[in-house]
Amino acid sequence: MIGAGLIGGSLLRAVGKAGRAVWGTSASEETAAQARVDGFDVGTDTDAALRRAAEADALVVLAVPLPALPAVLRRVDAVAPTCRLTDAVSVKVAVADAVARLAPRARYVGGHPMAGTAESGWSAGAAGLFTDAAWVVATDDGADAEVWADVAELAWACGARVVPAASDEHDLAVARVSHLPHLLAAVLAAVGAAGEDELPLALAASSFADGTRVAGTRPELVLAMCEGNRDALLAAVDDALGRLGAMRGALASTGGLAATVHAGHEGRLRWAAARDPQLLRVHRGTAPDELRAIGRRGDAVAGWSG
Repeated sequence: MIGAGLIGGSLLRAVGKAGRAVWGTSASEETAAQARVDGFDVGTDTDAALRRAAEADALVVLAVPLPALPAVLRRVDAVAPTCRLTDAVSVKVAVADAVARLAPRARYVGGHPMAGTAESGWSAGAAGLFTDAAWVVATDDGADAEVWADVAELAWACGARVVPAASDEHDLAVARVSHLPHLLAAVLAAVGAAGEDELPLALAASSFADGTRVAGTRPELVLAMCEGNRDALLAAVDDALGRLGAMRGALASTGGLAATVHAGHEGRLRWAAARDPQLLRVHRGTAPDELRAIGRRGDAVAGWSG
């Protein structure tokens, strides 16, 4: 595990709880020390951890912010160039491009557990963070079937369900349901705090709290995530702006908000229904297009058949 913050730390805990051998590194000596106090094998020497991974033919998981990825990939290429490699970064096309450029011999299959909190760091991690969560396993044509299976089994060991998706389809999807919400939360929080009068914030209750929760995330993490998915996010922002513009026009002209409110209510109900997907089992070596079709239907993979 390269990285021991919220996601990497939670993965260390979840994998260890599942009875699998796991070790990791952190760029922070303080974080590594906290992990060791909690009984985890975490140091700060990335090269040593990668050499150990190469010797054990272990799956290497990159759980670092996107801006830190190039330096880590250069070490992967230098120390464990043909390792089995995945990641937990929130964009997939940019990571795949970076791997192809900086660690081209690695057997890479991308991953993205759709779980997290507004908190960060080792102390924010929890073994149960991924329980019942969707975990995207990048399912592009030509993906290494053995490593795809490794990443799927990692997700299942952590209690997650696997959602197969092409890298570009993943980025378009998370722009709408993860990255755009961060920007809307930032706007809502800024509007609520605008002006010198504290009355609006004194009156803010659960709707404001729910709508701005992710605005509490460390800004550098939000910037790395959103700016790393710029093209897909721009399309989502344009969609949102179009809907906001139509809503404003209706409010200014007729005072009616029915179209916006009903569309939002329907979307929320569809999301609630999607929280209970059909869980399927697949054969090892199932073709990528068949796997991608499962994700597009909103279903998930829970294990191997046969």
